[in-house]
Amino acid sequence: MMQNVDTTKYVIHAEIAADGIVERPDVVGAIFGQTEGLLGSDLDLRDLQKAGRIGRIDVQITSSSGKSSGTVSIPSSFDKVETAILASALETIDRVGPCIARIKVSNIEDVRASKRRYVVDRAKQIIMEMFDENILDTQGITEQIKQSVRVEEITHIGPDRLPAGPNVLDSDAILVVEGRADVLNLLRYGIKNAVAVGGTNVPATIAELCSKKVVTAFTDGDRGGELIVKELLQVADIDYVARAPEGKCVEDMSQKEIVRALRQKIPVEQVLDYYKIKPLSKKQKRESTTRRKSLIRERPVRISRGTERSAEVQTSIQVHEPVPEMDFEAEPEIVEEEEMTVEEAGLWFQPHLEALNGTLSARLFDRNQNVVREVAVRDLAKELKDSNGDVAGVIFDGVVTQRILDIAADKNLEYLIGAKLGNIVKSPLCVKVMTGEA
Repeated sequence: MMQNVDTTKYVIHAEIAADGIVERPDVVGAIFGQTEGLLGSDLDLRDLQKAGRIGRIDVQITSSSGKSSGTVSIPSSFDKVETAILASALETIDRVGPCIARIKVSNIEDVRASKRRYVVDRAKQIIMEMFDENILDTQGITEQIKQSVRVEEITHIGPDRLPAGPNVLDSDAILVVEGRADVLNLLRYGIKNAVAVGGTNVPATIAELCSKKVVTAFTDGDRGGELIVKELLQVADIDYVARAPEGKCVEDMSQKEIVRALRQKIPVEQVLDYYKIKPLSKKQKRESTTRRKSLIRERPVRISRGTERSAEVQTSIQVHEPVPEMDFEAEPEIVEEEEMTVEEAGLWFQPHLEALNGTLSARLFDRNQNVVREVAVRDLAKELKDSNGDVAGVIFDGVVTQRILDIAADKNLEYLIGAKLGNIVKSPLCVKVMTGEA
């Protein structure tokens, strides 16, 4: 009685072609008969099948136009070498019954590799179908709990039902953001004094809030965020503007990105000038302006108009003070604003600016406002790096860049005066930056 192989390692696949009509029993008989004694008693196919070392020989054959063709497959539990010997023995068969025949081995299949592929594919399917629906990882559980808490914390204020953090009405300083998702993301990192405008049409509730508090507009770094900034500047009294990085939304920002953006906020005066927007009229200003302004920790230096000369100079000189950090959760300290006269602002540098105009040169000054040396602007960075503490400030016919400003701060310069202001990301508190831009 034939035994089935239950430890199959390989399957020999071969193709058969006969010049005549033959059937399955003819092919099986030819395989056993023509290989008998060919490989010795140890590899006799009849004995191997009885012992279970090879399985049932499967033959699929069809006849057409007086010729027959088909396939032969033989399971083997031998190793690679013995299986290859058996496969090559099949190709010695040259007759099936009365017909000339040819057998060609097409492939030897590794059954274990096929099983491994099945195991991998099935395991993937099991994970996708059974585990994902029933098992929630620790991060998912934590996120669900955080989301639930944030939804519970969010409130709605005013007749417009604007989404807001729980501390908006009680805080002296607030953030104005674009939408509900922005408020939720800020709540996630503990910032509870944000309120959403809900679109470019700023509600009256926002205008009312802005009239009583220190306001920072915090918008996305896209075209929509720019439009909201312009709208807020025209209808509400805001104090600072902070923007998300280019192309990024507030709702997608990490805690580190949020903190960096808020630290880099700029005073509203600079934004009004950038967008060429007129400030609010006195009628639009709130009654509590004096009280609210006194809550700001530090404001940009203002130069009062003392004489006709000072007024002319003031129109041509912009003073760019570093933007102060502001604690959005703690109550701001009350600091009185300081007025500076033209003399106190030190406009002695105006003649130097005029003399350097168009020369692409820079003058380095000591602490007594005496010229130490004059160099080309292209060599300014190197000169400052090589300075040994004898330089207190620089006036130059060029753009104040972040690189020059960082070097000036590293060398403890008191002031940096250029023709224009470049893209400044961070402003050191120790260096006063001024430009001759109109």
